[in-house]
Amino acid sequence: MDGIHPHFTVRTYFSFLLLILLQTSTEAQDICSAPIAVEFAENNRVGDVVVTITVQPGVTLEFKSPPDPDNPFILEGNTLIAAKVLDHETIKSYGAQIICTDKAIGLQLGINIVVLVTNVNDNLPVFDQEAYNVNVNEMSSVDTSVGHFPATDLDEQQIFYTLTSESNGFKLKSSTIPDLLVATPLDYDKVKNVKLILYAQDTPLEPPSSEASFTATATIMVTILDVDNRPPWFQPCTEHEMGGAVICQSAGYTSRVVLNEQETGVLPLKPAPLYAIDGDSGINEEIMYSFLSGDGDGLFKINPNSGNISMLKPADVLGTISLTVLAAQKMNSYQFATTTVTVNVQVKSLHPPQFQRPQYEGIITKVGAMAVDTKNKDQPLRIIATDDDYAATEGLNPHITYSISRSSDFSIIDGYIFMTKDVSQGTVYLQVVATDKSNDESATAQLSVEVTSGGYGPTEMAAVGATLGVLLFICLVVIGVLAFRFRREKADWRKIYDASMFQSSLGQGSDGHKEGMHYINDAFRKDEDGDSTGSGGPGGVNVMDGVEQRNKARNFLLNEAIVKSSAPLHALLSDDTSQAGSDKADDEKEVKPILTKERRMDEGYKSVWFKEDIDPNAKEEVVIIPDNREDDSEAEESSSGREEDEVDNPRIKPPKVSFNDVDLDSGLGVKMEDPAEDSDGDEPLNVDL
Repeated sequence: MDGIHPHFTVRTYFSFLLLILLQTSTEAQDICSAPIAVEFAENNRVGDVVVTITVQPGVTLEFKSPPDPDNPFILEGNTLIAAKVLDHETIKSYGAQIICTDKAIGLQLGINIVVLVTNVNDNLPVFDQEAYNVNVNEMSSVDTSVGHFPATDLDEQQIFYTLTSESNGFKLKSSTIPDLLVATPLDYDKVKNVKLILYAQDTPLEPPSSEASFTATATIMVTILDVDNRPPWFQPCTEHEMGGAVICQSAGYTSRVVLNEQETGVLPLKPAPLYAIDGDSGINEEIMYSFLSGDGDGLFKINPNSGNISMLKPADVLGTISLTVLAAQKMNSYQFATTTVTVNVQVKSLHPPQFQRPQYEGIITKVGAMAVDTKNKDQPLRIIATDDDYAATEGLNPHITYSISRSSDFSIIDGYIFMTKDVSQGTVYLQVVATDKSNDESATAQLSVEVTSGGYGPTEMAAVGATLGVLLFICLVVIGVLAFRFRREKADWRKIYDASMFQSSLGQGSDGHKEGMHYINDAFRKDEDGDSTGSGGPGGVNVMDGVEQRNKARNFLLNEAIVKSSAPLHALLSDDTSQAGSDKADDEKEVKPILTKERRMDEGYKSVWFKEDIDPNAKEEVVIIPDNREDDSEAEESSSGREEDEVDNPRIKPPKVSFNDVDLDSGLGVKMEDPAEDSDGDEPLNVDL
């Protein structure tokens, strides 16, 4: 031991002590651990877990003594829990000091945990005022700043701004900079006050944010101040805007005075008394008046404050006097304007206008129509007023104008009355005024206008309805009568139709012109050839067979005529078609109908013969001799019996069918009559087809 260096023992001691401390620290770290800093959102619920501490078995946790009275946390086992609701805007961070104890080995370890309270958007933007009042000069240039109007947010969020309207001459510098700027030139006379609503929002305007959004509003009242930038304006005047500037143009003033007479009092002017106002109505500075050049050789003077002009002496020369008046602002004489006053010197009028009638009466029918004189409806109503001062022109004064008093439904042009709007039927009473524009003398006359148009009244509509009803009833009666007569005469029409079909099957001369024809076929009435087919007689042929043959022959001709009736007559038959017959045979005989100018009595022929002495200029006349038997039952009588009847009874002439000389292609005139003078049993029938 003595040989050992003394410092070795001390050095060795400290080394062992350090090793022990290091071992103790390692063991202490092993008993508990936790993060140094923890984030925890505000507006939490009580009982929410802040952080969980890692501990070894048997290790207990407790807050360091003495406990912090503002500590918002509690320990439940190894869990740090929020004991109250935290608010980032009140306290942004908390420190928790915790002691870890392992009683088994007798170790303690202290740990510190920093709880950072994170922000949540839970506050509204706030303006420092609910309403702002600002003034801006109307001459302020575009982009001039009117004011700065920011909002604040305890959540320290970015604020976005917008105006209710940017069409009132103002705008924002940007959506994040709430500077109000002039957007367009201002005009005090157009807009004097502007009310704007400024919105503040703590989330972007576009695109809309999904997180909670809060807004605030403030009212900005902008008052536009007038600036002295306009000269005086003579009244009345017409405003014109040129390049943003507004001017008001006056047409000047006129007056009339009588030669060698002095006008007393204020000189009357047209269209109004001389008067000027400050063009800047917001300033309305006082105006001073004076003659700029001359005063009419001392005839007139002007009041500097009112602008009234008066005469100092009579005018002794006819003509026109022109005066120039200056109006200037009293405080700012650089703002001024001029106008002209024209005075006409004229001879005194001795006679006012006078209407030719005290009462006029007219009639008018529609809008735009000219009224006619009630007393002379062929002449338009003209209203004329004369002036005896114009005797050289027979009283016609070119300065007289006409107007209708208190009515816009009528107008008068050069003395003629016109209706300009729809007026109900009736009489309208008006008053016509004739004014001499040279001296303002006038005359009036009464006018009554009877309006006869503008729509039908109930009475007229009832009359029209009754008339239409009567006409409809008459039409129905006529239709009924025509239908009844058509039914009665249907048989007669059929006969006429058959006759027309028969004629259309007949031929014409080779020259193409129609000839007067008289056809008589006695063979159809009586078979003189006793041995001919179809005749009754000694041949023993049945009478019914003859009747049947004749009927067949007649039907053949009629059917052929019907087929050919659709074509012109001259195209159907010619001279070489004068014979028309049937190849049909009955036993050994044939019925051969022909057309001829000679009556043939040969056996087997049925003849239609032409009358040679007919007048070619007369109307065509065709006579068809029908079978004299009344019905088929009479055909059963013997031929000898029929011959006896013919001997005992004279032959009765058949009725004639007359065809008027008309084109059969377009129509046919038929006349059916009894040629016998002593026959009164049949009535003539005249029909136009």
